[in-house]
Amino acid sequence: MENPVHDLTALFKQLGLPADSTSIERFIREHTPLPQACKLADAPFWSRGQAAFLREEILEDADWAEVVDQLNLLLRDPPQ
Repeated sequence: MENPVHDLTALFKQLGLPADSTSIERFIREHTPLPQACKLADAPFWSRGQAAFLREEILEDADWAEVVDQLNLLLRDPPQ
């Protein structure tokens, strides 16, 4: 199995969000759980540009798709 091209830190930087581990953990904690009926890109906390990026990467199964999927899963799990 190949390693992902990008990691969560790189994704958060790409989205223009703070990308240190504490900020990523806080973001996930604050936005979890994302309702199952809500697509990741349709979540209300994204800007239009962020949502468009997320939607495009998943639709095109692009380089970022795997880490976007990872973020999606992290936001669906209840906080520990």
